[in-house]
Amino acid sequence: MARDLRSSLLRRAGLHDGVADIDSARVTAAMEELRRRSRATLHDRLHRVRMALGLAVQAGLAATLAWVVSHHLLGNPQPVFAPISAVGALAASVGQRLRRTIELIVGVGVGVFLGDLLIYLVGTGGWQLGLVVTASIVLTLFFGGSVSVVIQAAATAVLIVTLSPSTEDLEIPRFIDAFIGGGIALVVTAVLFPLNPLRVLNRAARPALDLLAGQLDATAEALRKRDRNSAQRALERLRENKEELSTLIEAIEGAKETSILSPARWRRRSELTHYAEAADPIDRAMRNTGTLIRRSVTMIEDEEPVPEPMPDAVAHLAEAVRLLCHEFAVGAEPEKARERSLRAVSEAGRAYAQGVGFSGSVVIAQVRTTASDLLVTSGIDQEEANRLVRQSFGEQEKSSVCPAESTPAPKPPTAPPLG
Repeated sequence: MARDLRSSLLRRAGLHDGVADIDSARVTAAMEELRRRSRATLHDRLHRVRMALGLAVQAGLAATLAWVVSHHLLGNPQPVFAPISAVGALAASVGQRLRRTIELIVGVGVGVFLGDLLIYLVGTGGWQLGLVVTASIVLTLFFGGSVSVVIQAAATAVLIVTLSPSTEDLEIPRFIDAFIGGGIALVVTAVLFPLNPLRVLNRAARPALDLLAGQLDATAEALRKRDRNSAQRALERLRENKEELSTLIEAIEGAKETSILSPARWRRRSELTHYAEAADPIDRAMRNTGTLIRRSVTMIEDEEPVPEPMPDAVAHLAEAVRLLCHEFAVGAEPEKARERSLRAVSEAGRAYAQGVGFSGSVVIAQVRTTASDLLVTSGIDQEEANRLVRQSFGEQEKSSVCPAESTPAPKPPTAPPLG
């Protein structure tokens, strides 16, 4: 009896320890996931700070200079509008500052005109304020004004109606301050503190290209292991690329604007050519990679054959993207990226010759199409890129067939339409 009781207690203790071990493992895993997410969040936040640090310094400098010019040089005792106008112009999307400054001045002019006109006709008061704002928005939209012009016109009209009874001659200082603030914002960005456009572009391009390379790597590994869930996760992550692409496109526009306005950056115009022409093919590469990954998921689900060279082809595409990012960053001709892109096509040709199913043929086609996009991104024109892809694919196809065989080699698959 005592022995049985002891055994029962030991079994219970062992079960309890097992539960404790399971709970400890779950807690440890949860804490590790929290730490991983914290590191990722901190990295993202620091990256955003680095991207916006130059803009923050420019805005602070522009606001200070606008206040000094308006207060000390023009004698404005309360120079509020000039710093606001300067910061408003700099707050525009990078690459839109010249246009935003012009819109700022136009909007202020419209608001001053409508505010004075309606005050003269209907006076001041609550309902008059509502009428002025409504008229400013309607008339500005009627004449084709942008959202920025509409906002400035309405805000200026509000200031005119609310402050004119207590502040004399508000209209001219407000209009002059708009000129001062917008002009100083352009001077700061173009002359006093112009950002290095290539550095801005490199920082903006890296997240988009890292995302593309990472999901291609994940897909290659999923194909090797026939892991459908990993491929699906890569597809879902790639679909979240809007922010990375918009950041890159915005940076390209800003770099072009800087190279036009800033004398110190004029000599960098030729170096911006690759980036200026790279946005569209990078976008196409993203979309074609999405099709590649989606068909990889289907291929694994349908248990189609996965020839050994196929994951290698996808992995070579990932490496080509990384090489392209590096060679752009150091200002080198992207020869290594081009060579790796064509190697991906060559491996795809070997995989196709070994035999693939329907979804596999689509994956092969998308490897070819994505490689062509990367070649165009590297500076090769589309026709030449297509020729190189056909050549690299066809050579492997021919070499895989014995000369004595009478059956012709299979034709390369045609890429499906995008969308």
